[in-house]
Amino acid sequence: MSETLFVLDKRNYLDCQDAYRGDNQQEYYLGEYSIDSGSVIDVRAEKKAVGSCSIIHITSKTRQSFMRSWSHIREDATDVIVLWFVKRGRMRISHQSGTSVAEAGDFAITKSMTPFSIDCQTDDESVHEVLHVIVPAHLLRRFIPQEVKSGFAVPGTGRAFSIAERMLTDVFADDGELSEHVQQLLVESALQVVAEAVKDREDCTLVRQSLPDKRLQEVLRYIDIHLSDPSLSTAAVAEACGISQRYLSFLLKQNGTPFSDLVWDKRLKIAKRWLASSRPNEVSIAEIAFRVGFKSPAHFSRMFKRVNDLGPREYRAACLENQALQMENLSEVSREYYAGGASSTLQ
Repeated sequence: MSETLFVLDKRNYLDCQDAYRGDNQQEYYLGEYSIDSGSVIDVRAEKKAVGSCSIIHITSKTRQSFMRSWSHIREDATDVIVLWFVKRGRMRISHQSGTSVAEAGDFAITKSMTPFSIDCQTDDESVHEVLHVIVPAHLLRRFIPQEVKSGFAVPGTGRAFSIAERMLTDVFADDGELSEHVQQLLVESALQVVAEAVKDREDCTLVRQSLPDKRLQEVLRYIDIHLSDPSLSTAAVAEACGISQRYLSFLLKQNGTPFSDLVWDKRLKIAKRWLASSRPNEVSIAEIAFRVGFKSPAHFSRMFKRVNDLGPREYRAACLENQALQMENLSEVSREYYAGGASSTLQ
């Protein structure tokens, strides 16, 4: 269920700078937030945390503004992407590339690691309303590996964006019937829809990649394709990508992960997902080990337990037990739902 992040009115709106990040100053990021004085001041923010993302719904009856500068970024290097869905009113976003305007029904993106300012204006009925999602940048990069431009706005004619908004709105409005796992799946699906829609638009052009960035993408792609090869090595990757092993090490160092750590991490994550979604009679642990590039099941079990604190057999059993509990809870919800529907029909 959602929770109240902040409520501001005539009595406390001047305290907005200290209130907008929540009780523990952990939501959002540093910036200059202000609310215009007026005859009616009513600003409300409701938040729902889903995994590492936050869905936030804000309504306001007065004009608001927010600015994040380089000094804020240096003080608070929070790296998140904010996906904005404007429901009422308009947003004027000033950024390094110029100014964008998002009207009711439009979609926009801002990034916390580049300076920007936002002017939130009410509509003819003095209401401003937005739904936005705060997404860790590393999570969005799973769907869009390259950088996107900050501050661009997309007209509401984009059907994909409206579908993503409905999915996020449904998750936000859920009162507990959906499990946490299902909520995360829906949010990730909405992010995937947004990512595909962004890639398809010329006005959301991805920032031009440097040559090292392109080389790194080629390296990561080759590793992903050949991950199941137990003989995968720096020599093989460097030769296939047409670069030296020294340059390969430099690229991976810039990316923050040495070759061996990167490969083992990828293999173990794939194995973990496979174990969580299969049964012993469908695929054996030994087969999973070989299919993800381990030379022996024993080596795979040692590595898996070192990272996950459980061996692959125990981890799979725990996942199956959790799935059974979720199915039992879902069945109970369904029975209650249909019982309620049948009762109301008889009445």
